[in-house]
Amino acid sequence: MNFFEKVYETVKQIPHGKVTTYGRIAAICGSPRSSRQVGWALHVNPNPAEIPCHRVVNRFGCLSDSFAFGGKDAHKGLLNAEGIYVDDDYKVDLNIYLWQL
Repeated sequence: MNFFEKVYETVKQIPHGKVTTYGRIAAICGSPRSSRQVGWALHVNPNPAEIPCHRVVNRFGCLSDSFAFGGKDAHKGLLNAEGIYVDDDYKVDLNIYLWQL
């Protein structure tokens, strides 16, 4: 299984109503210094309906400026639809919503 496939399989495990970070995904996939590659993998997500890339945020809980499927507002809308509060600065409280494998 290549790195992108590992990323997709890990992201599929994030439960509804939770988020995790690019860095945590990278670490779970065995490459803790590859958070940017996680971002690239999610940017070319081949199946957004099955691979919930909207549940991944940066290490501070901030949404990505370049969310591949419609930008920050679309990203916020998807998270809000799952009951995840995103503040006016497009930030999620990781103390509340962080998922850890």
